[in-house]
Amino acid sequence: MTTQPARPVILVVDDEPEILVALTDLLEDAFTVVSTTSPVEALEILAQRNDVDVIVSDQRMPEMGGDVMLARAREISDAQAILLTGYADIGAVAAALNQGRISFYSHKPWDPDALRAMIVQAADYHRLERELRTERQLLHGLLNNLRAGLGFKDAEGRFVRINRQAADFYDRDIAACLGQREEDLCDPVLLPALRAAEERMRAEGRDEAAVELPPQVGRAHGRWREFTRVVLEDGESPDVYSVVINRDITRQQEMEGRLRQAEKMQALGTMAGGIAHDFNNLLTAVLGSLELAHDMLPQDEGAVLRLLDNATAAARRGASLTRRLLNFSRPRDLSLEPIDVNALLHGMKDLLAQTVVSRQDKALATPCSIVVDTAASDGGLPPVCTDAGQLELAVLNLCINAVDAMPEGGVIRVSTALKRVREVVAGTNLVPGSYVMVSVQDQGMGMSEETLARVFEPFFTTKDVGRGTGLGLSMIYGFVRHVGGEVQVHSTPGVGTRVDLCLPVQDGTVREEKADGTVPSTMPDRPLRIMVVDDEPGVRAVTAGFLRARGHEVHDYAGGRAAVAALEEGGLGPLDLVIMDVMMPEMGGQETAHRLHAIQPDLKVLYLTGYANLGTLPKGGNVMHKPFTRAGLAEQIGRIMRGGAAARPDGHEAGHG
Repeated sequence: MTTQPARPVILVVDDEPEILVALTDLLEDAFTVVSTTSPVEALEILAQRNDVDVIVSDQRMPEMGGDVMLARAREISDAQAILLTGYADIGAVAAALNQGRISFYSHKPWDPDALRAMIVQAADYHRLERELRTERQLLHGLLNNLRAGLGFKDAEGRFVRINRQAADFYDRDIAACLGQREEDLCDPVLLPALRAAEERMRAEGRDEAAVELPPQVGRAHGRWREFTRVVLEDGESPDVYSVVINRDITRQQEMEGRLRQAEKMQALGTMAGGIAHDFNNLLTAVLGSLELAHDMLPQDEGAVLRLLDNATAAARRGASLTRRLLNFSRPRDLSLEPIDVNALLHGMKDLLAQTVVSRQDKALATPCSIVVDTAASDGGLPPVCTDAGQLELAVLNLCINAVDAMPEGGVIRVSTALKRVREVVAGTNLVPGSYVMVSVQDQGMGMSEETLARVFEPFFTTKDVGRGTGLGLSMIYGFVRHVGGEVQVHSTPGVGTRVDLCLPVQDGTVREEKADGTVPSTMPDRPLRIMVVDDEPGVRAVTAGFLRARGHEVHDYAGGRAAVAALEEGGLGPLDLVIMDVMMPEMGGQETAHRLHAIQPDLKVLYLTGYANLGTLPKGGNVMHKPFTRAGLAEQIGRIMRGGAAARPDGHEAGHG
């Protein structure tokens, strides 16, 4: 629906009421008429309202002449003025016209059609004058307040308007730039790029490009600048103008470079971690088997024992190499500190807005916009222990993905909430506790179930070549899991995608352990009833062999489901300890432990891990790193059994077994 324009407002001033009635009858069908018999009252009306378009006034009035009243009106109103006069007042009319106080005049008695036409013309002129003044104010406001450089050029390429930011880029003041061509103002080294951009603009109507400035220019104006050129054509005017906008995008370019580098390093770290995990399982089986074989041979088999010792030494060197791989793959340089997530997001508003603008297509009819909405959680979020820089990179990466997913434009909403988890969420890193959830939601294309299942795979991407590496979500996933959180993605094709970063409210508990994961202790004297759960047959066999050699009763299982089922059946009786791998298919170590504790609440747990970070290790739990020795395992079990209550996977203590 279109809004109807307001009717022009006419102020009629005449000391004879009959004249006012006649003029009102003539005009009220097309105009809003305000009338008065007093010139003084007319000035008061003009002082109170600014919507009067035309003043129609008699010349000869007792209080004040019409020409005098209109001259005073000019000081408080921009309305057009029409003077009604008799022949005897022609001198006053001429003086008023010469002084520019009135636009038109008419004799009494007037011709109705001529007077109406005169008033219509005056009202139209006043409306056009106001629109022109508004356009001028808007243009000057834009020129003076825009952070980017902005200039308008005529058909010959000469600047007709330019703001201070654009003039500064050419190292001149505004006056020196007006009437000059851009190629005469810019540094000569930029001329080839400028001429190519002008050609593209003339051919396509617009051009947009990021330009890396040479050192002599970039030192003063930033290393990278984005130039946008658009031809401005009005079908009703033969004049052709163009606009050029340039702004410093050095910070965005550097941030994108850091993002790409972080993605590459995260991918290498993920690969190294995977190698370390598998290699540690192999080394555990090798070292354990060598140790068991060594004990089985008589002491007179010197040659064989020396070979076993050589193999053991080589395997230990392999373990040392694996530790160095882990040192590379784990982001140990994270600066973990209490972070107010809402304050962090509000501090990113400008960066997010600039990044979204620089990423999207400026030709979109509905451009992308970003909203940081924390109203629902302000004052109600506890701090999380995380790395502020990594969290900023994660949110920025998600917003870039959201822009790329909305080719038709739309709104990106970044919000926060407090999430409480009351039981283990199968297949995730979520255990009972409180989490601060950061959500990034778009209105884009969404993803199919097949794509959704692969979003965390390194190097998997649905973007065109050159638009992404396929490492962004993998990097985010690795970071969030490292600090004990979880990433959840919800998407519907054609509707949009929401990514939730769940960051645990951590208590700052730190486990203290030696480099090999052990602390001094001794094995208990009595035999123990121990459950061993590991999906690697070699590791499971070695661990069970170590324990049986000590006289313990061992029940070993290849996965969490089998272990839980065995304890549920009741044939095992109460257990003293479960020794379990952290990362297993179908049911991980923490989920298995929670289900076992539901059956036997006082059960103590020792976790084994070949590669685990803060996200996969239970908070406050007993952890031993692979590969391990028989003596190291014995010391760890002794510490757990003699140390009182065992730590539960959620950080709470269970009673004695």
